[in-house]
Amino acid sequence: MLVLVSLERERADIIDKFKKAVRSSGEVVNGFYVTGDADFVLYVTARTMEDYEEFTRKFFYVNPDIKGFKTMVVLDRIKAGFAVPVEAPPED
Repeated sequence: MLVLVSLERERADIIDKFKKAVRSSGEVVNGFYVTGDADFVLYVTARTMEDYEEFTRKFFYVNPDIKGFKTMVVLDRIKAGFAVPVEAPPED
């Protein structure tokens, strides 16, 4: 799943606390602090939808700093990778 997460308030301590929770979660494979409609985008794995529901209860619903989250179920991974094509600067 890809999960868009919005925090209740944007304070440094709340953001840092959420980042720490993301880093310590086994279900969250990748996490990004982003701009736009959401504060974070998480790539979450679960074997079943029941497992995902259990994850949401223990990770999102118990955290009063989370305003809301939206889940997008990945149907097909058509490309994966995080390499950034950066050219070396020309030498003088």
